[in-house]
Amino acid sequence: MFHLAGMMGVWRPLADYRQVNVTGTLNLYQAAQQAGVRRFVHTSSHTVYGLGHGHFLSESAALRPDPDPYSLSKAEADRLVRRLQLTSQMETVIIRPGTFFGPGDHLHFGRMAQKLQAGRGLVLGRGNNMLPFCYVTDVAQGFILAGYHHNAPGNTYNITNDHPLTQLQMLNLIADAVGGSRPQLHLPFAPVYYGSMVAENVLAPLTRRKPIVTRLGAMMFGTDNRHSIEKARRELGFHPQVELPAGILQAAQWFNTGGMGKAAIAASSHMAAIAALRL
Repeated sequence: MFHLAGMMGVWRPLADYRQVNVTGTLNLYQAAQQAGVRRFVHTSSHTVYGLGHGHFLSESAALRPDPDPYSLSKAEADRLVRRLQLTSQMETVIIRPGTFFGPGDHLHFGRMAQKLQAGRGLVLGRGNNMLPFCYVTDVAQGFILAGYHHNAPGNTYNITNDHPLTQLQMLNLIADAVGGSRPQLHLPFAPVYYGSMVAENVLAPLTRRKPIVTRLGAMMFGTDNRHSIEKARRELGFHPQVELPAGILQAAQWFNTGGMGKAAIAASSHMAAIAALRL
C-alpha cells in the first residue's frame, strides 16, 4: 500500500493539518494492518528536517521542522510511523521526497511559470542557494523501489535529485522555457522572511487570507537545501533518470499548452479529507 494522501499548499490551521496528516496516517496504518496488507509505504517530506541547513542531509539527521503546519504535521506523522513499525508485523517503509514537479503541477511549477512569463519573477538573496526540487518520475521510481525492493522494509529513504539547481538557475531556465523574462529584481532574504512572519501572525488572522509570502515559501526558495540519496542508491539501486533542466522543459510543455487552465487532479481533496475524518 502506498500512502500518498495528505494536506499541503492550503492555508489552514495546524489542527486541520494534524487531522489529515497525522490522524489520517494513523487510521490508514491501522486499517492496513487489519486488512493484512504486506507492505505500507508512507510519504513523508524533506521538510521534516527543517529548511536552510546548507549541506547535504542524510536520513539520520534530526527532525527539526520549521514552525509551519505542513512541516510540523509531516514530522509528527513520520515519527508516528517509525513508532508503529516497531510493533507491527506489516513491512513499513518511509519515503522523504524532495519537492517534486512536472506536468500537472499547479502548486510549484505552475505558479513560478506564471510569474516569470508575466515578467514578475524575483530572486531572494543572491540566488546561489540550492533548491530541493526533483522530477516527478524520479520520485515515482523511488516509490516503486520502496514498495517492492527486498531491502526496503524497516527503512527510511530520501528520494530526490542530488544534483540540484540554484534558485537563479532554475528561475532562468523556467523563464526561458515559457517565453518569460529572466528575473532581475533581487530582494534580501531577511526582510522577506521576517515580513512573512508578520503577515502570518498579524495580517492573516485579520484578513483570513493566505499571505502572499509565507515562512515556508521564503525558506524553500531563499535558503540552501540539499539532501543525500546515497542510502537509496546503495540499498535500493535508486538513480534519478531525469536531469532537472530536461524536467523543466517537459513541465513547460504542459504549461505552454494551457495546463494551468485545466483543473488540478486533487483540487478538492483537502477539504474532503477533513470532512471524512470528522464523521
